[in-house]
Amino acid sequence: MRFSSKTVGLASAVITVFIWTGFIVIARASASRGLLPLDIALARILGASSILLPWAWWLMRPARQAGQAVGSLGGLSPLPLAPTLQAGVLGGLLYAVLAYIGFFFAPAAHASVLLPGSLPLWTTLLAWLVLREKVSSARAMGLGFIVLGDVLVGGASLLKALEGGEVWKGDLLFMTAACCWAGYSVTVRRHGLDAVRATMAITAFAFVSFVPVYLVLIGMGVLPTHLLQVPWSEVLFQAVFQGVGSVVISGITFTQMVRHFGPVRSTMITALVPGLSALGAVWFLGEPMHWNLLAGLALVTGGILFGVRQARPVAVSGVAIAGGKP
Repeated sequence: MRFSSKTVGLASAVITVFIWTGFIVIARASASRGLLPLDIALARILGASSILLPWAWWLMRPARQAGQAVGSLGGLSPLPLAPTLQAGVLGGLLYAVLAYIGFFFAPAAHASVLLPGSLPLWTTLLAWLVLREKVSSARAMGLGFIVLGDVLVGGASLLKALEGGEVWKGDLLFMTAACCWAGYSVTVRRHGLDAVRATMAITAFAFVSFVPVYLVLIGMGVLPTHLLQVPWSEVLFQAVFQGVGSVVISGITFTQMVRHFGPVRSTMITALVPGLSALGAVWFLGEPMHWNLLAGLALVTGGILFGVRQARPVAVSGVAIAGGKP
């Protein structure tokens, strides 16, 4: 059965928004289900690796058969070593570890604002510093709204830090994780990397660098783990959703969405994620929705929409799109 381009684009948009929203709600819910943050990161990496590493090996097979030197990390990454390391540290390792640790301190409603909400801010700043991209007045005003929204959310938790609260730690980790993902996006654009190959590369780097080190450390008793204390179904669920869903499927659907709608309209579509995930946190997790969260959510969402409203459409291909991954 063949589907029209419009059908594929709409389906990709729905799937992307659904997975990005579910990532925030499920990651916060998982913080109270037994697994530790690094356990969830391990499940995410193993789940994504089970799909992407064999795919990368098959993708590079014709070049290997022709006797060409291709890829790096022992043939696991389809990219050269330098971009694999640069993108892998930011997008494959630090983002996941920082975000999952953050969910153990701060509620999902905070992540709804600070993770996807601050991403345009960090991306614009890094693109201005590294790629020397100009910032239009409309985009600057939109970023100002985002900053105000982040201050309303994160500033309140920082004030409570004097009273012994720990939510500010999660907020800081969310902001840092978003900065790491923005750095990965800028790296992809700087090197003109293909979205699928870039996702394979960062997964290969995380598999090689994180998995063996983490297993050795928990085997020696240096790091705590709950992998053996929870049902195997919990670990399998995290591997499937966090790895296959959040990394593989949403990476593909995001790319398809950008190809159909373009980068500007796609950004407007993904602006639904902060609001939907915040509502999901209230509905499914019973989190309270205070006035500062509502105001911050409105400012961040409005800032994203205002910043892209007057942007010029850009021709899109499979190259230089940072594969969408919550």
